[in-house]
Amino acid sequence: MKKGVIVKYKGFILSAGIIALSLGIWSFSDDLFQISKNLEVFASLYKEVNINYVDDINSAKFLKTGADAMLDGLDPYTEFVPESEIEDYKLHYVSTQYGGIGASVFSRNNKVYVSSVFEGFPAQKADIRPGDQVVKINDIVLDGKNSDQVSQLLKGSKGAIVKLLVKRDNEDKPVEKDLARDEIKQPNVSYYGMVDGNMGYIKLDRFLENSAQEVTDALIAVKKNNPNGIILDLRSNGGGILQEAVKIVNLFVQRDIEVVSQKGKVRDKNYTYKTATTPLAPDLPLVVLVNPRSASASEIVAGALQDLDRAIIIGQRSYGKGLVQQTFPLPYNSLVKITIAKYYVPSGRCIQEIDYTHRKDDGTVVKVADSLMHEFKTKNGRSVYDGSGIYPDVFVKPETFANITQTLVGKLFIFDYATKYRLAHPKIADARMFALTDAEYEDFVKYLADKNYTYNTISEKVLTALKTEATKEKQFDQIQGEYDALKTKMLNSKKNDLQLHKAEIKQAVENEIVGRYYFDKGRYETNFKYDNVLAQAVKTMQDKNQLAAILKGDGAYKVIGKPVLAAVPDKKEVKDKPEQ
Repeated sequence: MKKGVIVKYKGFILSAGIIALSLGIWSFSDDLFQISKNLEVFASLYKEVNINYVDDINSAKFLKTGADAMLDGLDPYTEFVPESEIEDYKLHYVSTQYGGIGASVFSRNNKVYVSSVFEGFPAQKADIRPGDQVVKINDIVLDGKNSDQVSQLLKGSKGAIVKLLVKRDNEDKPVEKDLARDEIKQPNVSYYGMVDGNMGYIKLDRFLENSAQEVTDALIAVKKNNPNGIILDLRSNGGGILQEAVKIVNLFVQRDIEVVSQKGKVRDKNYTYKTATTPLAPDLPLVVLVNPRSASASEIVAGALQDLDRAIIIGQRSYGKGLVQQTFPLPYNSLVKITIAKYYVPSGRCIQEIDYTHRKDDGTVVKVADSLMHEFKTKNGRSVYDGSGIYPDVFVKPETFANITQTLVGKLFIFDYATKYRLAHPKIADARMFALTDAEYEDFVKYLADKNYTYNTISEKVLTALKTEATKEKQFDQIQGEYDALKTKMLNSKKNDLQLHKAEIKQAVENEIVGRYYFDKGRYETNFKYDNVLAQAVKTMQDKNQLAAILKGDGAYKVIGKPVLAAVPDKKEVKDKPEQ
């Protein structure tokens, strides 16, 4: 290349650089102008409405409404938290620790009742029970107050005395009780112990402060029993702190292994998290249980362990939240929580299911289409897919309660019967052994005799829809005889529902009764015998050949959760397929 050409070439590069820099500065200046302009418009709008609106305005509520509306167009996880809601925010997202008496309440017919008490805290020690009516708190009458208002009266500084006036069904007069508030800390690990097959079982409810340490402590405890495997139950765990999830994965995975990475618009926020310590149980067979309410940090744990072929995932497809949030302080002790990145598990997949960026014209959001999902590989070469949560290695069909069971629970008839049962039975058998006898179930049926637990079955809803459509088309008169006969048969069939669905109704009643004696721990233990997902986990870990086949990806286990629309046959298959 000639010298003159080189000089011209360098000059071209320099000119292009100056143009690019100028465009960058212009773009940056334009962004600053737009921001300044919009802030000025917003401030002027607020000022004029505040001064001139016909009625007085609650300025704090007004600002919160505006901020919520502005952020609502992004995603459900980006939110503004004013100073007045900071404590509730911390309790929900950071720590479950607060000053109180260790009881939760609910309102019914303008009266306040205890719904549950936590073992080992002031309410339980003072013999306050679920079903008790709380008449007053510190001489404040509670009639007409909602559960949130009552909860605020119960919470406060540790050691302060709370005076309760409590009414129990079998007592003539309310009883006054003085309780000293204690530091109430609801554990992240709500249960751990041994289940069938000598398997260690750990139920993790959330990923808040110290959750990894609680799982560590639980794992150390169950390992003393020389378990044949570990079951980590993340069902209905909505997530929490990402770093806690990484530490929990590290309990089962060797040091310096990638667990999750986050990637966003701001490069400084991009980060890859790796295991940092020697694992506590690197070789024990491991199963993770998930369901459609397992989200966020739960999906990081399940997805990382699946991608690393370290654990078998059992249950149903998880929620599909692949977004990372970070909080930023704002003036006057408020804050904003912003989605800053998407996270990716070791195979490289992001399991975010809802596409908040590309909304429909009416503002509604859509799921990632099956045709747009991509295939990724686990450590052992198994196929997994992005865009739709964590699909389990072993799918277990979810169990749903019948309409009658849901109605009995929702209308609190099972709750009230358990209150009555507790008053009549000072003691019951161990939680794992307790079972409602047939005679006791018949007593429950008699208890319902004068109760209104009407409900509509799916068949009745279909029949009602048929009548509506037939009436519109002026054809109902022709089918009314058959309609009335079918409706009568359905009503007669419903009368047998208490016997037809006896097994699941008994399960719900047993759970509520056991909770009155053995609290949350007892509820878990009495439900073990009904838990088909847990039973599948035990069965899978007991079958060493199946365990190995799943993790190696043999046969049907080679592909996990392949989208239906991704299963497109190649041209040769289409050509060779005979016409039908």
